[in-house]
Parts: sequence; structure tokens; C-alpha cells
Amino acid sequence: MYARTLSVEIKKRLGSGKAIVVVGSRQVGKTTLLESILSSQEYLLLDGDDPTTRTLLTKPNTEQIRMIIGKHKAVFIDEAQRIDGIGPTMKIITDRFKEVQLFASGSSAFNLSNKINEPLTGRKWEYHLFPISWEEFEAHHGYLHAEQQIENRLLYGFYPDVLNNPGDEIARLKNLVNSYLYKDILSYIDIRKPEVLEKLVQALALQLGNEVNYTELAQLLHIDKNTVNKYIDILQQGYIIFKLGSFSRNLRHEIKTNKKIYFYDNGIRNMIIGNFNPLALRADKGALWENFLISERLKQIDYKQSLARTYFWRTKQQQEVDFVEDFGGKIAGYEFKWDNKKSVKLPTTFTETYNAESKVIDRKNFRDFVIIN
Repeated sequence: MYARTLSVEIKKRLGSGKAIVVVGSRQVGKTTLLESILSSQEYLLLDGDDPTTRTLLTKPNTEQIRMIIGKHKAVFIDEAQRIDGIGPTMKIITDRFKEVQLFASGSSAFNLSNKINEPLTGRKWEYHLFPISWEEFEAHHGYLHAEQQIENRLLYGFYPDVLNNPGDEIARLKNLVNSYLYKDILSYIDIRKPEVLEKLVQALALQLGNEVNYTELAQLLHIDKNTVNKYIDILQQGYIIFKLGSFSRNLRHEIKTNKKIYFYDNGIRNMIIGNFNPLALRADKGALWENFLISERLKQIDYKQSLARTYFWRTKQQQEVDFVEDFGGKIAGYEFKWDNKKSVKLPTTFTETYNAESKVIDRKNFRDFVIIN
């Protein structure tokens, strides 16, 4: 089992009087993480996938909750988003049973958050769990093995089920995409044209690392721009993709409103387009490297509770910086190169205008970028 970075952070919050909520996509290890934290004590597991549990926890009163909890000092509600009215129920547990530490997990952030955010305002610590990070992977396997695996990770990603079944990665990823990416999202959200969602995801996967034009996507899919925006937001809330906005402050010729879209996991992205060819045969090698680096950086920013804000930068004259971080007004720009064979520099327009630090991230120095100490 991979030791998860969040485990340390969650343990700091035990006994704080607030619920601990872990959200993220299916199969990233939410249940495993919370069960490992709870392994040293007795606890009550309430499984939201179980019909009887769903019935018991659907709008119970305080006395019914008291009977369900019994003498347990720790309660874990797994797949909480499947239980109707779970927010008020969790509020009652947190408010009325002060001696009980409540844990909850949910596979769909857009669904779980909508159900618990208002009832649990000020009553929860919420954490986002992603596929295994490079830091967790290297800590588990060691430097040498991780170094040998870098190409496989760019191809197959970091979902635990994929990592735990070497040689069977494609079948595992196919199952993940078929069982979660479409079916799970569609079961929670009213999407009238599921085939459009599938085509949109494919279009985004093929445009990896490029600026996304919502109007062009709408024309390609024969839907309106607002629907494209809605579907992209759903995919982002479901931890499939994330958006990177454009950085601009001073220059009139900067691109100000465009977005780039990346995938939280390279393996999911490659499964969507059905391409697991070796890097040497791929035209999108640079995009895979960029997606890997940025997704890993975002995991670190979230896990280490950094206040950094992230962007890309481009001008109408095609000057570009792959990744920009704004940390308290201090600007850093990064360029990503798989093979840094020639001297690459960031545009002086960018570095001088923003007094920005600049760095090229390649195979030799990427660990400094994907692990924040």
C-alpha cells in the first residue's frame, strides 16, 4: 500500500470537533486512506453503497442516529454522496455527538460538496485525494525503480489499481474509464446527450496542452457554447480535468481570457484516445510531459496547502510560458522540455515585465518541480 501524503495532514485534525471529509474520483484510494488512519481503533463503517445503510441514514432524527452510532467513538461514512440528505445527518453527528470523530468519503466532488457544504459550514476539514503522486510513488519504490518507470508513468498514469497490476495497465484503465468517467458522472448529473460528453472528452484529450476555444468545441460537437462550458465544469468537478487560466497584468498584447485544459492522470487521457504507443513513436510526447508535470505540481500545491496560484502565459505574438506561479506576488515561469538539448530561455518580455524567476524543467531536474518541500 502506498503511504499517502494526506495521511499526516488528516491525523493532525483528529479530535478537532469537525468532520473529516475526503473527496476525489473513484479508485484513487479514499477508502484505503481513511481505513489506514482508523486501523488502530474500533470504528463504525457505514457504507453508502449498501441499500440498508442508505435507508438508515436517510433523514434520521437524533435518537435514531444515537442508536446507529452506539458506543463508537469513530464513524466512517463511505461513499457518502449516495445517501439522501447526508449533509444534515452529518451536521447532527458533529453538533450533538462531540465525542465522536466523523469521517466521510465521496467519489464525486460535485455531488458530495453540493450535499454537505451548506450544512457543514465551519464543521468540516475537506481534503482532495488524487491518484498516487510522484512523491508517494518514489517514496514507496525508491529512486532507481521510479527513474526506470518514468516512461510508463507518462503512458499509464498513477491510479492505484494500475500501479498494483503491472502488465495489465490497459485493461485496468479501460475499466476505470468505462465504469467511472461516463457512467458514474452520468448517474449523478442530468446530461441529456451522454454521447456528446464522450466526444467532448475525446476532443479535450486531443487538444492536451493547447488553448481551448469553447466556440470551436461547440461548433465541432453541434451544441451551444453554454453546454460546452457546463460539461467542462462537470468534468472538472469530477476530478477528470482541470483548467489553467492565462496570466496577465500589464501588457496590452497578452492573451487574457483563454484556458488550457489538462487531465489529472496521463493514463486516463491516453485511454480516452486509445494510444499507448512508446514515447519515441509519439507526436504528443511534449504534451504528455507537460501534463505530467503540471498535474503533479497541482497535487503538491493542494497537499502541501500552498497558496500559489497557477497560470500559463501567452501573447498575441505567440510568445509563451508553459506554466506560471504567483506566490504572494512573486512570479515564477517554467518551460517544459523532455529532452533539453539546446539552451532554452523564457521570453524576456515576460521575465523583465514581471521580474520573474525562470526555469526550464527537463528529465534531469523535474523532481525539484514535482516535490514541494
